[in-house]
Amino acid sequence: MKRTLIIFLTILAMSTQLYAQKIDFQLLPELMKSQPEKFQFILDNADRLRVQIVYTQIDRDVLNRPSFTTYGFRLNPQEYFYPASTVKLPACVLALEKINQLNKKGLSKDTPMFTGAEYERHTPVTGDSTSANGMASVAHYAKKILMVSDNDAFNRLYEFMGQEGFNDRLRTKGLKDTRIVHRLEVGMSVEQNKRTNPTSFKENGQVVYEQPMITASKEYFPVEPIKLGKGYIKGDATINEPFDFTQKNFFPLIEQQQLLRSIIFHNAVPKEQRFDLTTEDYQFLHKYMSQMPTESKYPAYSLPDYWPAYCKFLMYGGQKDAVINPNIRIFNKVGDAYGFLLDNAYIVDFEKGIEFMLSAVILCNEDQIFNDSKYDYDTIGFPFMKNLGELVYQYESNRPKKHLPNLSKFKFQYDK
Repeated sequence: MKRTLIIFLTILAMSTQLYAQKIDFQLLPELMKSQPEKFQFILDNADRLRVQIVYTQIDRDVLNRPSFTTYGFRLNPQEYFYPASTVKLPACVLALEKINQLNKKGLSKDTPMFTGAEYERHTPVTGDSTSANGMASVAHYAKKILMVSDNDAFNRLYEFMGQEGFNDRLRTKGLKDTRIVHRLEVGMSVEQNKRTNPTSFKENGQVVYEQPMITASKEYFPVEPIKLGKGYIKGDATINEPFDFTQKNFFPLIEQQQLLRSIIFHNAVPKEQRFDLTTEDYQFLHKYMSQMPTESKYPAYSLPDYWPAYCKFLMYGGQKDAVINPNIRIFNKVGDAYGFLLDNAYIVDFEKGIEFMLSAVILCNEDQIFNDSKYDYDTIGFPFMKNLGELVYQYESNRPKKHLPNLSKFKFQYDK
């Protein structure tokens, strides 16, 4: 009885949240049905593929102020998916905000940052050979995250924030269901992830800010266990039971797009959803969210390891041979892990005056075995992302607008 009540209340809360945002669930299925050769498989298997989509139209008034209309497909903030690298975007935002709120003389996002080691499996950082001055910094870590989704860069910003500071700050901004509780790739335990490295910032050899190791005192895991699939690989063995995601990160798609809106349209969201960032901070985020890795000098990213559409799943499917439209810029953060493929994007066409937000997730794991590195990204995930981006872009191309947007603030010189 108690479990039934919990489930009922969860569904009620979810329904209330989606209703409050006035999300239309009719348009996206209709658009996909109009191209059955590309989407019939997705529509027929949407539940099994755990597909979710959020599409937001943007209309401008005569003063260029935006208003939003949001459409959803299978949106469910309680249906679990592994968010992979999409958790790195809030890390960038929160680290920039923390620098501002510390308000220390000589401390900025460019101040050289040093990471210490005080607990088991902590690793130190004393420099970064990929930066112009050979030093690590919040800004340089953010660049590496936003252009190529660098895992170590995320871990260093996670450590700077501390697990508790990271999650509690997101909750104050209305991201109530998000939980970001572990570093990426390094496979640390729950206790190890609670303890984040000491950090310090130095300018001309002088310490301007020092932070000891932080130990989180709260628990952020869900009450009910989260187990998916029919098996997983552990070492050399196949374990024939569902894979446990209970203690892993979660970042619901609707909250991902909420964060994106707060970054792109910070003046158009409620004050309680805004971050303590400067105009220059927002320009920094916008630039590196949209900069292709091959346009970067520090860090330097080049073929064949990196290519223009490297982290652009929607519209281009991340393809190495994708033909890039020079009039289109994609401000986004992608993720792929455990068979889950994601993109959270604001897409603009400067020539045609097109702009929209589009976020999507799909599970590409037909054999339902996790942790085996055998996922269906190339056959299911990337084609879906490319086709979905093109579908919405085509719809936007034909959608009448009373006032074309002035998108000049989103144009940058990508030269460093």
